[in-house]
Amino acid sequence: MRYTREEYAREIREFEWDIPESYNIVNVVAGHARKNPNKIAVFWEDAAGNERQVTYAELTDGGQRFGSALIDLGVKKGDPLLHVLPRVPEALMVQLGTFGAGGVAVPCSEMLKAKEIAYRAEVSGATVIVADVSVAKAVEEAMADSSLSTIIIIGSEEKQEGRIRFEDLIADASPDVKMVELSATDPITINFTSGTTGSPKPVVHTHRWMYCHNRITGRYWYGADENDIIWATTAPGWAMWYWSPLGVALTTGATQLIYNGRFDGEKYLQLLEKYKVTKLGATPTEYRLFSQIPDMGKNKIFLDDALSAGEPLNIEPIEAFERAFGVTIRDGYGQTESVCLVCNPPGIPVKPGAMGMPTPGSGIVLIDGEGKEVSQGEVGEIALRPDNPAIFDGYWKSPELDKEAFAGGWYRTGDLVRMDEDGYLFFEGRADDVILTSGYRIGPFEVEDALVSHSAVVEAAAVASPHRERGEIVKTFVILAQGYEPSAELIKELQDYVKRETAPYKYPRAIEFVSELPKTTSGKIKRAELKRKEWEGWDRR
Repeated sequence: MRYTREEYAREIREFEWDIPESYNIVNVVAGHARKNPNKIAVFWEDAAGNERQVTYAELTDGGQRFGSALIDLGVKKGDPLLHVLPRVPEALMVQLGTFGAGGVAVPCSEMLKAKEIAYRAEVSGATVIVADVSVAKAVEEAMADSSLSTIIIIGSEEKQEGRIRFEDLIADASPDVKMVELSATDPITINFTSGTTGSPKPVVHTHRWMYCHNRITGRYWYGADENDIIWATTAPGWAMWYWSPLGVALTTGATQLIYNGRFDGEKYLQLLEKYKVTKLGATPTEYRLFSQIPDMGKNKIFLDDALSAGEPLNIEPIEAFERAFGVTIRDGYGQTESVCLVCNPPGIPVKPGAMGMPTPGSGIVLIDGEGKEVSQGEVGEIALRPDNPAIFDGYWKSPELDKEAFAGGWYRTGDLVRMDEDGYLFFEGRADDVILTSGYRIGPFEVEDALVSHSAVVEAAAVASPHRERGEIVKTFVILAQGYEPSAELIKELQDYVKRETAPYKYPRAIEFVSELPKTTSGKIKRAELKRKEWEGWDRR
């Protein structure tokens, strides 16, 4: 589907939410399997060159078997289950099976450390965890210090005491066990997201989230249909996995590519050609690295659309992609808490530097610090009403967090933008101190907390610093303890220490040693002042 400006404006004017009460992704995928059982749901490949194909019938059967096994293990409707999974087809089976049993998925990145996994178990109350064999050690460490009591391992070649092999569960389970009845209002995930203070917060979505992604993200941003071959480079531990591999590809009935490997520009180009990918969803960092390949256009690719999300994308990679393939990269914007709220719709010209335009149904408003709507051209914070279906339902069993999140009758995203005369939005920065780097959302507290536990650090402040490839990086200002002197060796030691203490993507790529930090009269660190100095003279475009 391609839109003109007039058609898109009409979509916004005439849009109405019509969410069916009985909607759930398990039944949607099963419907695709009944309609076309032999259709390829997943092309899979890994960095070693191993390949698989999984049909919709096989995906549904695997999900059904895993769901029935969970029911036999005592999982009941509303029970949370932690998932620590790589990019493998079994991740989709585990997710569908979890939902079919009535469970609530708690996605966890493979990069999380044991204490971070234990924290998610403690907050969610999960007792069951499904993990890949590659992260089994961290998971077992987490089990010793949490509510977790049952571990299901994927990919283990031999049986071990205390572990349940996923492959054995699937082989022994019946595909005919009646699954739990689900509605659009039943919880589907608890996604943890970083904030400016304290530990990550448990965002709750219902099955409605998948419907809204199909209706909004899939239609107005991806422009997807069942004939597409979609490749979203995200991983199962992130909300974007639920946006695209589930919320767009599976709900639409399309085929998708899952590649289990690190970014390699030449390999990515080969995969795009080999699998005839029609829609690519990648991070700005990946597109920036793409643009550095001198002969990027040498591969014959079949892309209709290239989508970017995570942080604003500058003009250079957009122009490089256009020159090589004749495809314009289209930005999309949303959060763990939402569907796609702003995008560059297919068919409508992309304005350099713009995030795009509000999506139909999003109902976004730009407000000032007092909650009043700002005038066109003025900078305001993106906000939505709490009852908007495009956003989350609240935090998992945390009424105090709900009260804070929806104070003043708004859900405030923390993202500052301005709207031009044509209705395009331009990102101006964060209203808070959250750092957006290479698609990751990092709270300063998590970095600072890890640093100050090192004997060399008395105090630390983490802020976003500009970076050409990653958009932003984590930079920390550090006050050293007596007996320690600044050095390149100490910087490396502190960086490695943070990688060991928390998920490695959170480590500070830049460290500056200082004698004092700017503070308020009440003693709070003025991160905004430090960040402002980092960004002075920097052009986000």
